[in-house]
Amino acid sequence: MADIAPFHVMELLTRARQLEAEGRSIIHMEVGEPDFPTPPPIIEAAQAFIREGKVFYTPALGIPALREAISRFYAERYGINVSPERIAVTAGSSGALLLALAVLLDPGDELLLPDPGYPCNRHFVRTLEGVPHPIAVGPETNYQPTAEQVALHWRAPCKGLLVASPANPTGTLIEPAAMSALAACVADRGGMLLVDEIYHGLTYATPAAPLGKGCDAGTALALSSDIFVINSFSKYFGMTGWRLGWLVAPTRFVRDIEKLAQNLFISPSAPAQYAALAAFQPETIALLEARRAEFQARRDFLLPALCRLGFSIAAEPRGAFYLYADCAQIASDSDALSRQLLEQAGVAITPGRDFGENAPQRHVRFAYTVARDKLEDGVARLARHMGMR
Repeated sequence: MADIAPFHVMELLTRARQLEAEGRSIIHMEVGEPDFPTPPPIIEAAQAFIREGKVFYTPALGIPALREAISRFYAERYGINVSPERIAVTAGSSGALLLALAVLLDPGDELLLPDPGYPCNRHFVRTLEGVPHPIAVGPETNYQPTAEQVALHWRAPCKGLLVASPANPTGTLIEPAAMSALAACVADRGGMLLVDEIYHGLTYATPAAPLGKGCDAGTALALSSDIFVINSFSKYFGMTGWRLGWLVAPTRFVRDIEKLAQNLFISPSAPAQYAALAAFQPETIALLEARRAEFQARRDFLLPALCRLGFSIAAEPRGAFYLYADCAQIASDSDALSRQLLEQAGVAITPGRDFGENAPQRHVRFAYTVARDKLEDGVARLARHMGMR
């Protein structure tokens, strides 16, 4: 437990809530949670299921109807065939990652991870008595590891590589050719590639190009059936509190994943699963696509606004809802800066210390998960605090 660090952004959020309770106005750009409510068709499906009163355990890998619906989603959106038998519905994407790592890692095994990256990943590896092995990545590689870097860091205890596309905290993507090279590099060394795709659906065109489904990132499942892919109903589908995700696994691991799921979770939430059946309905997807357009508009406002304030964003985010900014021209300590902005300007952002050991003191993360008027207010507060008009 001494190796498991706290989730610092949640502690900052606690302080922000305390200030609000004291009457302060706080602009929240720290937590990666969409501000939109759960789409109405999903709510209605949950209500209909609960009214029947038959809220019982489900199969450990999820109800067949939802596994089949996810399979159809891959066929319709990505044009690939993913058998429902390879799909495990889980208690959030965290449950999916836990299951994948548990069937892969023995004590002492290493897993390669990009740094900066989502903080809980390295703690999952440590909890399973594995060893997280960070790869420092920067804007020169779009904050994503390359096959050459993986080859350089690979050594005997390595069992695989975990990447995210789009990534948290940077919002950057791994292009198909680069993902193919990573998959080949890992496979050549007898390892497994795990790809976090929880922000799929929340991908954007460049500012000069129109938004459309054509800018959505292709799934890594198109490359091989021998990789793990983690996804979620939380981000694109707006179901954070429902705690529902899924894992697509190579066929040979499915039985072990099922045994683990039976023991660790018994089953995913039944109301959440039956609610999620409505997530793929055309009216739901239309609403979600409109929300994606709004997220892109927020990004296109906030990115240049922060640059005008002196923050540097070296790699354009094309997914998720984050901007990972270099604040070295403003302050030498991102943690102190984040506390100062919260206490004095009423703007909550995340310091780089949550995301790894790769220059955390010079980076902060902004989440554009609040309405445009609040983003504008937040930028104005930052400008006033920094003595700018």
